[in-house]
Amino acid sequence: MADSTPWIASEAGPEDRKFSAAAERNKQVIADILLPLLPHNARVLEIASGSGQHVTHFAARRPDITWQPSDVSSDALRSIAAWTAESGQGENVSPPVHLDLLDSDAAGLFDVTSFDAILCANLLHISPWEATEALFKCSAQWLGRNGLLFVYGPFLQANVGTAPSNIAFDQNLRSRDQSWGIRALEDVSCIATKQGFAEPMVTVMPANNLSLMFRRVSA
Repeated sequence: MADSTPWIASEAGPEDRKFSAAAERNKQVIADILLPLLPHNARVLEIASGSGQHVTHFAARRPDITWQPSDVSSDALRSIAAWTAESGQGENVSPPVHLDLLDSDAAGLFDVTSFDAILCANLLHISPWEATEALFKCSAQWLGRNGLLFVYGPFLQANVGTAPSNIAFDQNLRSRDQSWGIRALEDVSCIATKQGFAEPMVTVMPANNLSLMFRRVSA
């Protein structure tokens, strides 16, 4: 069974706080696209929260929303708790929980239709394809009808030239782990529609990234 033991912000110290330069660079551009899409008083799950810089940044700008961070890494969970404590966002950022999408019991971690939106940034290219499948399978259970799954990262697009930097990045990823790599948007969309999501709205982001917004059309 997935371990849902949370890390409490008050139990984390400054030494636990990790810093991601990438998260610092992209947190505001993601916020500009994501936050206007979220309803008042929404409950939002962030999958693969990493350092915690994203969730605390978003929470400060949307204090009406309850944010639930998660990650597979214990170091990340401690960092999220430390960032939450430092930012003073404990009122609307829930304690982070351990979530491994590759755990066969992952879908049971939260109740059905627990969230209005789910955010997942920079995960799909550094995880096996099975994690992408699990993301949509779990999200289909955790979101209600018209719920939003927001996915951010690099993707390959048919009939759209791939930037040389992304080609090199993809080769580097696959040299590190053969199960990693930049995913084709068409393949991701196919998985999504099988799980009851509409075709995504796509927004081009800086540094050759995309924001994909999938709406749950059946529940």
